[in-house]
Amino acid sequence: MGVVGDRIGPAGSRDRFLHGESVEAVEGSVRSPILSSWQRSRLLGLSPDQSELPFTQDFDPESRLVRAARPVLDRLASIFSGSQMNICLADGFGTVLERRFGDKSMLRHLSAIQSVPGFVFAEQYAGTNGIGLTLAERQLCQVYGAEHFAERSQSSACTAIPLRDQLNGHIEGVLCLGYPYTDADPALVPVVRKAAEAIERRLMDQSSARERGLLHAYLDAESRARSGDDARNGYPIGMDELLQSELEQSDQMTLKERATELMSSARRAATEVPLSRGRSVTLVSRPVTSTTGVEGIVIEVLLPDESERHAPAPPHAPPHPHAPPHAHADAAPRAAGPGAAPATAAAAPPPAPGTDGSAGGMVRGLVLVGEPEVGKYAVAARRRLELLAEASNLIGTTLDVGRTAWELAEIAVPRLADFVTIDMPEAVLRGEESANPTTEMHRTVVHGIREDCPFYPVGEQVSLRPTTPHMRCLSTGQPVLEPDLKAAFGWIAQDPEHAELLLAHGIHSLVTVPLLSRGVLLGIAAFYRAQDPAPYGDDDRSLAQELAARAALCIDNARRYTREHTLALSLQRSLLPRGLPEQDAVEVAHRYLPAEHGVGGDWFDVIPLAGTRVALLVGDVVGHGLHAAATMGRLRTAARNFAELELAPDELLTHLDNLMVRLDREEGGDRAGAGSTGIVGATFLYAIYDPTSQECTMARAGHPPPALVRSDGTVTFLELPAGPPLGLGGLPFESVSFHLPEGSQLVLFTDGLVEDRHRDIDVALDELRRILAHPDRAPEDTCQAVVDAMAPEHPADDIALLVARTHAVRPDRIAAWDLPADPARVSEVRNAAVDQLGRWGLDEAAFAMELLLSELVTNAVRYGAGPIRVRLIHDRTLICEVFDTSSTAPRMRHAAITDEGGRGLFLVAQLAQAWGTRYTDEGKVIWAECALAAA
Repeated sequence: MGVVGDRIGPAGSRDRFLHGESVEAVEGSVRSPILSSWQRSRLLGLSPDQSELPFTQDFDPESRLVRAARPVLDRLASIFSGSQMNICLADGFGTVLERRFGDKSMLRHLSAIQSVPGFVFAEQYAGTNGIGLTLAERQLCQVYGAEHFAERSQSSACTAIPLRDQLNGHIEGVLCLGYPYTDADPALVPVVRKAAEAIERRLMDQSSARERGLLHAYLDAESRARSGDDARNGYPIGMDELLQSELEQSDQMTLKERATELMSSARRAATEVPLSRGRSVTLVSRPVTSTTGVEGIVIEVLLPDESERHAPAPPHAPPHPHAPPHAHADAAPRAAGPGAAPATAAAAPPPAPGTDGSAGGMVRGLVLVGEPEVGKYAVAARRRLELLAEASNLIGTTLDVGRTAWELAEIAVPRLADFVTIDMPEAVLRGEESANPTTEMHRTVVHGIREDCPFYPVGEQVSLRPTTPHMRCLSTGQPVLEPDLKAAFGWIAQDPEHAELLLAHGIHSLVTVPLLSRGVLLGIAAFYRAQDPAPYGDDDRSLAQELAARAALCIDNARRYTREHTLALSLQRSLLPRGLPEQDAVEVAHRYLPAEHGVGGDWFDVIPLAGTRVALLVGDVVGHGLHAAATMGRLRTAARNFAELELAPDELLTHLDNLMVRLDREEGGDRAGAGSTGIVGATFLYAIYDPTSQECTMARAGHPPPALVRSDGTVTFLELPAGPPLGLGGLPFESVSFHLPEGSQLVLFTDGLVEDRHRDIDVALDELRRILAHPDRAPEDTCQAVVDAMAPEHPADDIALLVARTHAVRPDRIAAWDLPADPARVSEVRNAAVDQLGRWGLDEAAFAMELLLSELVTNAVRYGAGPIRVRLIHDRTLICEVFDTSSTAPRMRHAAITDEGGRGLFLVAQLAQAWGTRYTDEGKVIWAECALAAA
């Protein structure tokens, strides 16, 4: 804050602003409402040194606002007696209606602008000042020294507050306290608030007095119409008596709601109202005029005259004991706030039979009496509540950011707005937070009562100038109301040609509301009015703010979900195989489809094994989200590691089951302190295919069995023991072997492909069987056909699909010899192997393979048990396998210099690109692979 001469406030910032320099609305510089007002003042072409203001005598010095405010103004003048306080009352257009002074001598020293009623202090004429800024911001405002746009006000300060009609929420005027900046005191704020509340109460009392006058007029008319006959036809009972009748609470509420609607129509009418239990009554409206000329409406209910309900009234009976005439006046309807409905009137004295024009045998009950405008406010208030209740059910039906924004627009049109636009940063649509939302806005939604309105189209970037209501809304985080867009110079300055087009289409009023949730700015919603000639008011602004707040929470939930979904999907895809390994055992194709809402833990894998074999894996972790994806990655890594140990399928599942139990136990400990969901379990299918024998051994843990497509088109789902899901612990698994003819297709999938709440699983399996019955299709084509026909449009669960067409190693690429455990036979096998390599054209590999074979067979003879079998396989590599019946595996060690043995396996490891041991039902196999190029 700077001081220039005798001025207080952001004088330096104001001077820079007036010279065209950039001034930011930050703490210690310029408050946002002040800066916005400066910008609007400059757009209006106002000069800081101007001294003239419009003056008018065309105002009512005895208006209801003036009559309500006079006692309060006098009281304020008494409170500030002797001070330099300037107290003024202005109307809703900024015209000063009344002035009071703490020191009456001030009147002789002040200029006419500061002392005479009739001058207009609206912002478009006076620039930044207390009255004008309060009307623009529609809330209590304070302006100090150099914050004023005009030079003449630099030495003063002011506190101003809007005065509202509590029935309709409209701003009727402004109460403003002006004083030297040296007299600024925080205690002035509660004083001006209490004064405004007193004026608003007196305005409300005026409405109540009119309503009481209407009730008295109705009661007087009924009293004059009373007859001395002891007849009850037409006897008007009050709602108190109706409470004692058969009318239930819901019926009474229905009557009041329909009566309020009937009153708002402001005409004589009758309507039938259905009630509970098949009953109905008739509501009748008729006009009434008070002695002061106030015109209103009386609503009565006509009920059948059931003699058992009431005892006959004696002639000339006094008024109803619950509501004597003087009680009516005291208990007349008093609305409690904007849009409040008039209260229920009490009973009136009995008129003569038929004097109201009702049919004989009917009983009349007074339901409401009041002015039609009050009824309209009550109806509008109820409809606002209904709209909010409906919005709670219709906004946020999905976890999609764009769809949720569209739902906000749908609920608002046409009941709140004729057109709605929503702008959001692209980062929010991606599930992120925008670093600079004011410069990254994109039009996300345009919705209205018709499609020809020339708003910026969806997808276009929206650049906002500082003076626009949209930017003011974003910078302050508060809704901004522009009742008259023709006078909204900041809005027009954004794009004058575009604004002219919108005005030409009848758009005349605007409310902009920020979409804020949990401190994150998600966008901005703009509500435009065109058809209704009435401008937006504060009630509409509050309703728009409430709708936007509910929508913002749903949008933020959707944004957070989108972010988590994206992260989980990225993690899931990063943990899946990025490319399939090279191998000749099977031709493989695959598909992975994430769930629409929440990535799961489905995965697949293809792992080459020794001896040209290949392992095929498909699994599904229970649950969704990051935890399921991370668990899937851990489980897939463990499965690959166990597969490298050459374990049989049932043994591998047992190890995975034990691992899941340990992980779940560890997660259980974390859950106690961190609230994690833990690991529930997983299903898994593991298959090993050997192309040399065309045998496939597989086991499953609660997973759907695979489908086998034979060369003749027959499709069967292999019968495997189901096995328990992984994570239960302690239950056995069982492996089963099948012969797969060459060219067969093995189809592995997760349950998301066949399980759907909209169809039976047997129907889905039959459909899958029908689609797979095309053996001539390539695996890639089979995958695509299955996904196109079986995958839901909006999958609720992940889908993993793996299709493998089997191949077989040609018999002429395999050579095998059986020999006893006799060291003398090693040379025979070595010579036979060299001859076989010559027939395969692999003479260059003979030396290395001869050494490998000699070491492996010698180890089997020395440490194993017979019979011994040797097999050579010519595939992508040259594979040597030595079988024996011993279960003891060799272990490589580093021999010392003085050792005479122990170097055999070390030599094998140096000559082969890979070697290892796998166990069989009969014993073990020691194998070694040599690359053909290296050999």
